[in-house]
This record gives sequence, C-alpha cells and structure tokens, in this order.
Amino acid sequence: MNLAATFLARIGAPVLAFLAAIGRVAIYAAEAISHIARPPFYFKEFVQSVISIGYFSLPVVGLTAIFTGGALALQIYAGGSRFSAEAVVPQIVAIGMVRELGPVLVGLMIAARVTSSIAAEIATMKVTEQIDALVTLSTHPMKYLTVPRVLAALIVVPLLVGLGDIIGVMGGFLVGTKQLGFNPTTYMKNTIDFLEAPDVWSSLAKGAVFGFIAALMGCYYGMQAGRGAQGVGRATKSSVEAAAVLILAANFVLTSLFFST
Repeated sequence: MNLAATFLARIGAPVLAFLAAIGRVAIYAAEAISHIARPPFYFKEFVQSVISIGYFSLPVVGLTAIFTGGALALQIYAGGSRFSAEAVVPQIVAIGMVRELGPVLVGLMIAARVTSSIAAEIATMKVTEQIDALVTLSTHPMKYLTVPRVLAALIVVPLLVGLGDIIGVMGGFLVGTKQLGFNPTTYMKNTIDFLEAPDVWSSLAKGAVFGFIAALMGCYYGMQAGRGAQGVGRATKSSVEAAAVLILAANFVLTSLFFST
C-alpha cells in the first residue's frame, strides 16, 4: 500500500505542478489583456517594441522563408516525379507556406529571437531591482513592461507572417522557374488561382496568436525569474521552450478550427 501511494504521489506531483503552472500563465494572460484597454498607455515603450519585434526580425524571417520555400519546391518536385505529378509544385508550395510553414516558422523564429530577448531583459531588471524601483515610482510593471510588448507582438507578427508567406512563395517560384524548368507565368497563375481568402486570413490569425504567445511567455518568465545570473539564464531558456511548445500546440488547434471538415 505504501509503495502504491508513493508511486501515485510521484506521478501526481508533476501533474499538479504542471496544472498549477498553466493556471498561473492563464491568470497572467488574463491580467495582461485586461490592462491593454485601461490607461495609462506607455506609447514610447510600444513603439520601441514594434521596432524591436518587427523591423529587426525582418532579416531572419526573410531568410528562413525564402530557403524554406525553395526547399519545399525541391521536395515536392522530387516526390511528385514518382507519380508524374510534378505540375502540382506551385499549388502545394503556396498552400504549404501560407497555411502552415509560414506562420509556424515565423512564430518559432520570433520565439527564438524575441521571447528570449524579452525574458532576459525583464529578468535582468528584476535581478537588479529595477522592477522594484518601478513599483516605488507608482508605475505598474504590467503596464510598463508587459502590455507594450504583448500589444506590439499582437500587431506586428501577423505582418511578419504575411511577409514570410510572400517571400516563401517567391522562394519556391525562383527554384521552380530557374532550376526546375517551370514557366514563370504559369507558375504564378497556378499559385494565385489555388490560394483562397481563408488561407490568407487563417495565416494572419495564426500570426496574431503566435505573437501573443511569444511576447507573453517572455514577459511571464522574466517576471518569475530567480535571483542571480542563473535565474536569468533559466528564465530565458524556459520562456523559449514554453513559447515554442505553445505555438506548435496552438497551431494544431487553430488548424483544426479553420480547416476541419
């Protein structure tokens, strides 16, 4: 009986800890959303976050998208040639990039670049007691640190996803026309004719959700960081891991909602 109780306790403790962590994140997210619509609003912090999250993420998003689109075209052509279906390359590249690969890859790149940066910055502020100084100056940390970053990511990441979709499709176009022998006009016509409005809107909606998750995880783990350099490092690592897993899970849920038959 004691062995059974010990076994159940060892299983139950991590499960309870996991559920408690989910609850804390959900409460933090709800609090962040509630503060978005309430003054004051720190516009300077918001603009800086837009530049940091959006503008400085353009190179990594563009390079990731163009190489992914090109590789996808090569893979589809190689696979389609086994069934004499090479002509579907433009259509599959378009739908693959816009529906799935574009949003997910941009979300993961934002998690790697932005989430880690936010978590490290806020964790360092906590370690150096700058957050305590904000409270002393009657500045709400949620208002000053979390809301501008979350709102900026919510607005900017869909734009990055849209740009990544376009660049990814163009990467497939370049490989298809320069290396695989497709006619440029026919390739673009097949791409445009095959894509539908729901494909584009679902991609942008995924970008908004992924941006919210990425910024929220960076802020949350930064606020929860322990003292010292190890606390900063642990918060940064945990924020990226959590953001990546939640983005992939959210992608599955959103895909099921948008495209379930």
